Amino acid sequence: MPMPSGVPVLHGGGVRLRPFADGDVPFVVAASHDSLIPLITSVRRSSSTEDAVDYIHRQHARLAAGVGYSFAAAAADTDVAVGQISLWTRDIARGRVSTGYWIAEAHRGRGFARAALATLSDWAFTFPEVARLELHVEPENAASWRTAESCGFDREGLLRCWQRVGSEDRDMFVYSRVAPRET
Repeated sequence: MPMPSGVPVLHGGGVRLRPFADGDVPFVVAASHDSLIPLITSVRRSSSTEDAVDYIHRQHARLAAGVGYSFAAAAADTDVAVGQISLWTRDIARGRVSTGYWIAEAHRGRGFARAALATLSDWAFTFPEVARLELHVEPENAASWRTAESCGFDREGLLRCWQRVGSEDRDMFVYSRVAPRET
């Protein structure tokens, strides 16, 4: 399967952010069985290799469609995928971008989310247009909001009924990190 052009490989803190690859199909199939990932992402709840390949193709198409960058988050030492992180650029002309991430259950609690978010955030601010990076986190997901806070994100408030998760409208904390200002 062709790799998306223009998607860089980023390194930091024990992770490698890279385009999804053919070898990630079993990882995506495994992630499809997670209780939450298929509810909040475009990973389909399926054991089908075809659905996993479809997911990878959709990630490759994000940049060309003007939606943003989608990366496989992989362990730096093995290049084995552990999750996904994105930089959504729809509002970049307004100085805003957003991010979202997930780590597969087998790899949670090992610092991958923090390393991926820190690496992606630092990279996002290399774009001269970017003044603000946003992130939305469910209030119940303490691990994720602690990750955001440890990467310099500030909680700005609660957005009520902000995102449909499964069949429910869920509240989300909104976090932001702003570009360093020159003094």
